Amino acid sequence: MRKPLSLCLIFGGRSAEHDVSITSARAIYRHLNKNKYSIRSIYITRKGNWKRVNSPLAPVQELKKGQAFSFLPWSPARQRSELKAEVYFPVLHGPYGEDGTIQGLLEMADVPYVGSHVLASAVGMDKAIFKNLLSHLGLPVTPYLVIYEEDYKKEGSKLIRKINASFDYPLFIKPANMGSSVGISKVKKRTVLSEALKLAFRYDHKILVEKGIAGREIECSVLGNDRPEASLPGEVIPYREFYDYADKYLEGKTRFVIPAVLPADLTEKIRQLALAAFQAIDACGLARVDFFLENKTDVIYINEINTMPGFTEISMYPKLWEASGLNFSQLLDRLIELAFEQHNRKKRCLERK
Repeated sequence: MRKPLSLCLIFGGRSAEHDVSITSARAIYRHLNKNKYSIRSIYITRKGNWKRVNSPLAPVQELKKGQAFSFLPWSPARQRSELKAEVYFPVLHGPYGEDGTIQGLLEMADVPYVGSHVLASAVGMDKAIFKNLLSHLGLPVTPYLVIYEEDYKKEGSKLIRKINASFDYPLFIKPANMGSSVGISKVKKRTVLSEALKLAFRYDHKILVEKGIAGREIECSVLGNDRPEASLPGEVIPYREFYDYADKYLEGKTRFVIPAVLPADLTEKIRQLALAAFQAIDACGLARVDFFLENKTDVIYINEINTMPGFTEISMYPKLWEASGLNFSQLLDRLIELAFEQHNRKKRCLERK
């Protein structure tokens, strides 16, 4: 009988999406085939301390009591065997996890890991750079404006006038580097614009102002490396004004239509645009691409890409693949295969030099 593959889950982290990461890691742990994988777990506290823990299923207070250790420097002679694994799964959302930082650490350690590499993770995390790139490539994105905190401090009134001249209401205010709808506001009138800007600046020094699209929220999952595949699209019907953090992870009142009820041509167009966005940032492994479908025109806008999307029991990424014929456990197996594929490809390229 083949020896189980050693796999290490890394979860928690320093971002505002800490709790989401724990929930994602718990779902992944439950669905990993224990006959195939020997699972080790690393919990990162909100302060950035690394802890060796038994599993993500433990209560948070127990996770905090885990054994502290340092991941690097990586030396086979010094590294404790229980901390080393054949493949790593960084189930980290938002800054310090989905933005290329943990990916850079794993690259330095020269180990296989699930998900995109440093560049794709960083570009996918930064909504402003992502939109700039897609605009340059001629892909459809929602009209937007980027504002920096220092500029707002110096010329706040001028920038507010610029926003009012450039956009109709409602509009959206977003931190550039945050996920799970943290720090996002839907602004319906001018009198609350300043408040929404201040909220977004709590999470990032750079924010986006985006046109509010009257339409449907559509999501599509992507899986693969050089030849990625797109799932069937799904529709999110928010319980609240929009699909915010509470709606995603706390209340559970949002409705999902999987697959989305769409004409065949729109379904295919959304899948192709999801692949185009994935390949535009040179992503690998996985991503979820979010869209707006405008009600009156059926124009499709790419909203954003998530290179480590939520992986909870109710998250769209695994649900869309389940509807496309790949259950949760099979999806995890495939992601781990892709991690080895990407790592081996990079090693072959280095050996040619």
